[in-house]
Amino acid sequence: MRISVVGVCASGKTVLAHRLQQHGYDARSCAQEHSYVPDMWQRIAQPDVLIYLDAGLETIHRRRPKTTYQARDLVEAQHRLRHARQHAHLYITTDGLSEEEVLAVALRFLETQT
Repeated sequence: MRISVVGVCASGKTVLAHRLQQHGYDARSCAQEHSYVPDMWQRIAQPDVLIYLDAGLETIHRRRPKTTYQARDLVEAQHRLRHARQHAHLYITTDGLSEEEVLAVALRFLETQT
């Protein structure tokens, strides 16, 4: 089973893909900026399972403190959410979750797919 991990959380994508590999899964993360558009990444990687990691607008803003909040940020966040819900097999909001909790959610989901 090929797994692609996409979303706005760069370090989270890398960590989750690596941890899934440790559990024997063929998991890859997308480092490109366009990885927040799940349908585009599906066409590129053609995974069996697409996992989308998202963070709330406040979390994203906190991670980029030099960026001022703008209305387009909200529009972008709404666009990501709409795409993720339409195209991802598993959507995880990482706000308030530890790396272990994100991994546990993903593993529980993947166990139902086999």
